[in-house]
Amino acid sequence: MSVPNCEKCRLRAKYDANPTSLLGRLWRWHANWCPGWKKYMMSRTPEVRESIAKKYDMKRFLQQP
Repeated sequence: MSVPNCEKCRLRAKYDANPTSLLGRLWRWHANWCPGWKKYMMSRTPEVRESIAKKYDMKRFLQQP
């Protein structure tokens, strides 16, 4: 599997622009179970992972070692 391209994801950009939009909510729902997002998050340093997890309120990534 290649490296996820989550930093440039158009749906993530839609969420950042307007979290209540249909596409934004779709991305947020998708990110909860997406294997690419999990791989992306685990590839970040703990400090970066924590800041992203706080931004998107993803508690499961706050407690990872």
